[in-house]
Amino acid sequence: MTDGILLPVMAILFGATLVRAGLGFGEALISVPLLALLMPVDQAAPIAVLVSITIALIVLVLDWRSVHAGSAGRLLVSTLFGIPLGLYLLTAVPEAIVKAILAVVILAFSLHSILAKGRYKLSNDRLAWLFGFQAGILGGAYGMNGPPLAVYGSLRGWRPEQFRATLQAYFLPASIFGMGGYYLAGLWTPTVNHFYVASLPAVVLATLGGRWIGRRLQPERFNLYVYAGLMAIGCVLLFQAMTTGLSSL
Repeated sequence: MTDGILLPVMAILFGATLVRAGLGFGEALISVPLLALLMPVDQAAPIAVLVSITIALIVLVLDWRSVHAGSAGRLLVSTLFGIPLGLYLLTAVPEAIVKAILAVVILAFSLHSILAKGRYKLSNDRLAWLFGFQAGILGGAYGMNGPPLAVYGSLRGWRPEQFRATLQAYFLPASIFGMGGYYLAGLWTPTVNHFYVASLPAVVLATLGGRWIGRRLQPERFNLYVYAGLMAIGCVLLFQAMTTGLSSL
């Protein structure tokens, strides 16, 4: 059975990795829902996390000089405080409501940022804790740390290579921590390893290809793609909220 879906799995991971390596975020929202069409979610999620670790390692080895270590550290520490609240929301608040609110906020911010053309900037890391905390909440609830981090990197005015490298410095320990949780829960299985190892060449190739594409984008165009990616995430979340809400009626 695993060999019968291996090629589609490799194609999904290749496309999702290309986006992550090019923009610095977004692959989980692509890979997990698509992989879940082929396998149980408790297999899809660990595979996505292993891929996330791989992407982060490759990018950091190649671009470690571009990392804002202080920003990555502050974001990561504050994320740990947000995770418990995210887990609480997962059990206490209807999923459709949380995703709908999140979608509206992301869409409004992205659209406003495109129209404002970079008018608003953060000159220091004083508010890093706020964005990291939000990332922890979303990560704890739905495994989607990326949007607040992407917003923060954009407001800080990082160059594309700084944006990608710093986010990977955040995602690497966060993903390792998440993979440890899957291991303790018994979800890191031989089947997960089989798909990951078989897809590894495609993941490495897509990481290098996405990095090559991203490095050739002008900062203004890169920011436009970041906001476009956030808007796509917002639309997907809004669709999920609507379908979840309708299914619960």
